[in-house]
Amino acid sequence: MFGRWYAVPLREKLGRPFVHLMFGARQTGKSTLLNALLPPDTLRVDLSNPEERSRYLAQPGEFVRVCRALPSDRRGQFVFVDEVQSVPAIFDAVQHLYDSDKGRWRFVLCGSSARRLRRAGANLLPGRSFLHQLYPLTLAEHPATEPRIPYATSPLEFPWAGGESPSRPFPAWDLGTRLAYGALPGIVASEEGDRAELLRAFSIVHLEEEIRREALVRDWGAFLRFLRFAAAESGQILNYAAISQETGISQPTVKAYYQLLEDMFVGFRVPVYARSPRKNLLSTPRFFFFDLGVRHAAAGLAPSPETVKANPGPLFEQWVGIELWKRLQYLGNGQLHYQRTRDGAEVDFIVERGRALIPIEVKWTERPAPQDARRLLKFQKEHPERVERGYIVCRCPRPMEIRENVIALPWSCL
Repeated sequence: MFGRWYAVPLREKLGRPFVHLMFGARQTGKSTLLNALLPPDTLRVDLSNPEERSRYLAQPGEFVRVCRALPSDRRGQFVFVDEVQSVPAIFDAVQHLYDSDKGRWRFVLCGSSARRLRRAGANLLPGRSFLHQLYPLTLAEHPATEPRIPYATSPLEFPWAGGESPSRPFPAWDLGTRLAYGALPGIVASEEGDRAELLRAFSIVHLEEEIRREALVRDWGAFLRFLRFAAAESGQILNYAAISQETGISQPTVKAYYQLLEDMFVGFRVPVYARSPRKNLLSTPRFFFFDLGVRHAAAGLAPSPETVKANPGPLFEQWVGIELWKRLQYLGNGQLHYQRTRDGAEVDFIVERGRALIPIEVKWTERPAPQDARRLLKFQKEHPERVERGYIVCRCPRPMEIRENVIALPWSCL
């Protein structure tokens, strides 16, 4: 079992007498982590098993009978249901059991899609549940090959939960390998020769067959055109009209398809930071795939170092954005934004935490120059009471102050 950042807070929260819901994309390690933390006597219901899924779909009440058959003198008995979105009626059964005796069972429900639950009007147990989400690996879990510089300060510090580094971290990778293969745990732990094929399989089995199986899309050919285009445009500002024209799909359908990717936890939006004195700002969000390796495969590109070399700058920017987004989701305190004017002036990312604003530029360079800080300095002047320092994340060998209150930061120190 490789170390996961969320293991420490999850272990503590599982001891609380509530229903626990864990969501996230497939292959982020949800089941592996939960199985490592839950006790051996946990009742496990795996709804990815077609036979078991069919049985509970036909008779949802059987779940109640199975739980009530557990010894009544064993308080806090864990019941783990995997792929719970396959049988939405399980949520009603869990509420019935939990309300009848809040201390007898400790339910843990795990899923990889919110769309089916929403369509079915599933009861997500408000007031009775803790919500957990698991993401691909962060830099803390999957370290860089370069040693971390002790005095470097990150724009978004992300210390290891519990205060101690993991005894078994995932293998260390350099930047090019990260941009080529992403950060799914199974991909990082696999042999290099297998990674591209595993990512293609993820794209086919999860992003295509899963959606087809759940009948979430009527026009399959149109969705595949959209998927390839959306993956290729990952990190860009959403332009529904242009995507509609390029793919031949109506704008309402394009919007619905983007929502579907979010519901399956394979994409997220970064909104504009709108509280600015400037009047000519764009208002449309950017959309990112949750993992660069999956992005390559879904776009029909080979997940490989050669793909990265063709145009590394935008991929590096996406990697930084995805890393910041994952940290903010885990920390549960803050929002990721960007800013761009109609004439193209841009701040790549803005981290907002409380009153603090941290503007960040991403540059594919080993030698950042003072002129690279001009947009950060302008943003600082617009928000003098909220911005203490700006950052340029790049490939420089060590941190450097290139302008007053603007630090060039090695990517490995992010």
